[in-house]
Amino acid sequence: MPLHLIKLCVGVAKVETLERRTSKGDWLTVHTRMTPKRAAEIEDGGSIYWVMKGSVTCRMPVLDITTHGEGKTSMCHITLSPDVVRTAPQARRPFQGWRYLEPKDAPPDLSSIEAGELPDDLARALRDAGAW
Repeated sequence: MPLHLIKLCVGVAKVETLERRTSKGDWLTVHTRMTPKRAAEIEDGGSIYWVMKGSVTCRMPVLDITTHGEGKTSMCHITLSPDVVRTAPQARRPFQGWRYLEPKDAPPDLSSIEAGELPDDLARALRDAGAW
């Protein structure tokens, strides 16, 4: 079973903005200082789940994880698929860097629960009310 990463989507507040940027070729490589020790598990079908405005809203499949350089100057490059998959909203507090996300803890894809297109404010209100 693949392992996932979760990361704050800094500078992007809406899924539509991320979709526009990925269609132009932006945001397809994530640069981090630390290389995940469990990279092989992530490359085996994992995704990066993006946190926007306090909740997980979408994910992008991971294609490749490579480390460039050595020692203190090393840098990890995570190559992502341009496919942005919307997920059911899941509240998350801010954190630095990235975290591992086990599949059992990951929110389901909207297409798999057939929730349809909901406006962000309605989805957030449903989540806050405990209805979703």
